[in-house]
Amino acid sequence: MRNLLLIAALLPLASCASVPQPTASAPAVRDWRQVVTGSDRERLRNWRGAWVQALRQANRAGHARRIAAEGALLQPDAAIGGVAIPNGRYRCRMIKLGARSEGQLDFVAYQPFSCRIQQERDLQGFAKLTGSQRQVGLIFPNDQLRQVFLGTLVLGDEARAMQYGTDRDRDVAGYVERIGENRWRLVMPFPRFESLVDVLELVPAS
Repeated sequence: MRNLLLIAALLPLASCASVPQPTASAPAVRDWRQVVTGSDRERLRNWRGAWVQALRQANRAGHARRIAAEGALLQPDAAIGGVAIPNGRYRCRMIKLGARSEGQLDFVAYQPFSCRIQQERDLQGFAKLTGSQRQVGLIFPNDQLRQVFLGTLVLGDEARAMQYGTDRDRDVAGYVERIGENRWRLVMPFPRFESLVDVLELVPAS
């Protein structure tokens, strides 16, 4: 069952301008626990520890003011729930917190990118459409505070997403949380590259 569902992540991205389309071999499974890999389950379980560690590093590196200026976006317990993220186009801004290894930056804030969410049978498909690192995957229901994202990372000029679960260095797991009026974030603990936590702010494009 797991392998069948994960086929949904292995689909063409149409020049990085669309999210994966559903296929006949992708069954409608709503429980992310039937899909997640063991290592991603561990990352999701330890999301708060990753965030606290990342904030500690960034603050020690002199970024306290920049962190404070982001308000709820970089506060671990800012999720307010109530409304699941709607389908549509989003302006998405990535902030990387904490360095995975010596010599890397503890705080990096990027200019806004373009993202899109659309219906994929009983789930939602998510794709970061621009940038050199693009998350693509599915959003699953979870609880009143957050949804779960499982997907893969598309790099550079690649035109297809890898199948989730085939390369742990490309797998991505995170939580989608509402943090304000028409404001959400995708929190990705322990990404495989560069940082300890990636936080993607999501606000409607129009």
